[in-house]
Amino acid sequence: MNPFAAVCDDFYLTSYLNTELELPRSRDTVLHFFERISKAYPTMTNFYGREQAEFVLEEDKEPGSYRWVTLESLRVASGYLNPPSLDDCHPQNELVLDMAQPILSVGSLDCEALDVMFGFDFHYKGNHDDVVSEAFARDGRFESLLGMAGSKVVEFEPSITMALDDQCRTQVRVSIVTRTNSYQIRTNQFSEDAISVYFTVRRYWGLGSEAKFVDSYRRQFEQGVELLHEHVIPNIVVPLGEVISTR
Repeated sequence: MNPFAAVCDDFYLTSYLNTELELPRSRDTVLHFFERISKAYPTMTNFYGREQAEFVLEEDKEPGSYRWVTLESLRVASGYLNPPSLDDCHPQNELVLDMAQPILSVGSLDCEALDVMFGFDFHYKGNHDDVVSEAFARDGRFESLLGMAGSKVVEFEPSITMALDDQCRTQVRVSIVTRTNSYQIRTNQFSEDAISVYFTVRRYWGLGSEAKFVDSYRRQFEQGVELLHEHVIPNIVVPLGEVISTR
């Protein structure tokens, strides 16, 4: 069920619509929004609230492949973990974006940015930061520092953001997130959490008229897939997986 199973343990595609003003919190609006989603996807039946008035609708997580939608204070998110294919993610994400204006009253003026994020997880029981540093830093200018006798890497989370146009309206970001803490390193007791690689294509709104959210989502997705195969997978995802496989 993972279209990138050859290079990672879990994959997910998520869209984030970020707003300037807080999203509606009335009972009727929230329930109407999620009921529309549940009607389109009857298997999405697990509805619950989290802290700070955040709401979630998701499928059963047990099979290891599931959809989810979250309504937070300043963003609405739609994602799919381990979809059968990338194309299977689009109808759900586009439905959420289509409902943003008529149900949640999110228009071009209120939109801060639209994100399309590709996520890759690697399950590893050990020092995440040491793995990442071995994959991306030990053959470069960090090698002397990382090779100090008796030292241990506690945090190594590289991140880079680049603009794709002169106005910096469309940007891409690659970040690696580790989940090892100092206590685990001191005690040598690690949990099998995930090392995550996030690749995000962001489009900032404002400064004039914009295309519809769905149209921008499709363009950002296409940009992301192209850059993913040209740069992110061969230079970041694959090397990280290769280091983990040797541990």
